[in-house]
Amino acid sequence: PLLLPLGTGLLAGVLPRRFVPAVSLAGAFALLAAALVLLARVMAEGPLGMAFGDWALPFAIVFVADPLGAAMVAVSALMGAACLSYQWAGVDAAEETDTLHPLLHLLLAGVCGAFLTGDLFNLYVWFEVMLVAAVGLFIHQRGAAAQEAAFKYFLLNAFGTLLFLAAIAWLYARTGHLNFAALEPALAALPANERLALGLALALGFLLKAGAFPLFGWLPASYHVLPTPVLALFAGLLTKVGVYALLRVWGEVIPDLPAIAFEGLGLVAMATMLVGVLGAAFHWDIRRILTFHIISQIGYMLLAIALDSREGKAATTFYIVHHIIVKANLFLIAALMFRLTGSFDLRQSGGLWKTHPWLGLLFLVPALSLVGIPPLSGFWAKFMVVRESFASAHYLWGAMALVVGFLTLYSMMKVWMEGFWKPAPEGRAVATAPLPRAAVAVVAVLAGLTLLIGFAPDGLH
Repeated sequence: PLLLPLGTGLLAGVLPRRFVPAVSLAGAFALLAAALVLLARVMAEGPLGMAFGDWALPFAIVFVADPLGAAMVAVSALMGAACLSYQWAGVDAAEETDTLHPLLHLLLAGVCGAFLTGDLFNLYVWFEVMLVAAVGLFIHQRGAAAQEAAFKYFLLNAFGTLLFLAAIAWLYARTGHLNFAALEPALAALPANERLALGLALALGFLLKAGAFPLFGWLPASYHVLPTPVLALFAGLLTKVGVYALLRVWGEVIPDLPAIAFEGLGLVAMATMLVGVLGAAFHWDIRRILTFHIISQIGYMLLAIALDSREGKAATTFYIVHHIIVKANLFLIAALMFRLTGSFDLRQSGGLWKTHPWLGLLFLVPALSLVGIPPLSGFWAKFMVVRESFASAHYLWGAMALVVGFLTLYSMMKVWMEGFWKPAPEGRAVATAPLPRAAVAVVAVLAGLTLLIGFAPDGLH
């Protein structure tokens, strides 16, 4: 899962351009196959490890595939295959240039590397790889808006990366280790107050990457300018790497963090949920609505981590996988709506239920899953978070999760009523040409996975 996207990106950079889309798509499906094989091996044999650099542990460059990391790689590879298939279909596609596909596969390599690394410094390296690829994909777009978005994205994410690097330096100075397995016993020997300070220093960088309150400004300021296949990939994966890193470091690397750290994270999570859902309710551009819902849903994942329990960790994992699929699919469906109506502004849309009822049904599956309507995947994700909140006597946390769910329903129903149910605006007809079958197939497959997880949640849990 590391060599395939790196190799595909290299090929895409040196082959004649006419061969690149096919090679890129084939590489994405090869990555998906490798990720599924890795996941199957991990589930059958247990965690797999590999050390590079001809150094003895714990100083070697270590990659570890456990069920959590392998599952994250598998769903990331799925998103890569889905978004590149959508790019192939040509719906609001990115311009085919010499840099597009190398950058996309470099981004996938960075994501997979972050999920598989067993070393804190190499986690920083993979964050850097993702940042370079993401900024390149912003700059790939022409126009002042894209350049401004690239600057905002780079500035704030680079600041988060520097915070992370400073925390790593402090950690290494105090323990002499960066390997995850070696850090836990080394940190256990430090005073509790210092462990807390180290945990908060690391968390600050991760929370910025995740788009948590109040560090989320880069996300709604940048994502909406991206073409849909790239936007869906960003929306599905990038903020989840920050959540995953926090789950891994706070849950496994730093032992016995004081309870005040998790209580503080719970407050941050509630603020993230509320601010995100209110921002979504304010906007009319469907891309901005969905972007703010990324922030809101990140709050649920952080809330699950803040519960500091086995059930909370399971809820975080379930929520990440569910949300990657649902959020990417909603952006892909929004592009199909744009293809038919000519606008992402809901006030300029309408009439789609009359002409394309099947698209309305495909929209309802991820939309209602995002809300948490049973028996879709989002219901189980929210149920796990709310149940554990009340079980651990965090009643305010559970109540906030329920309130934000109702406000999410308002946003999704606004999209439904304005885009599908109301008549088309005067003078704006809905396009009647058939939509590309490949694009429709992608959203149908992702909707099917949402239903499958909802009807059979035990397998993912």
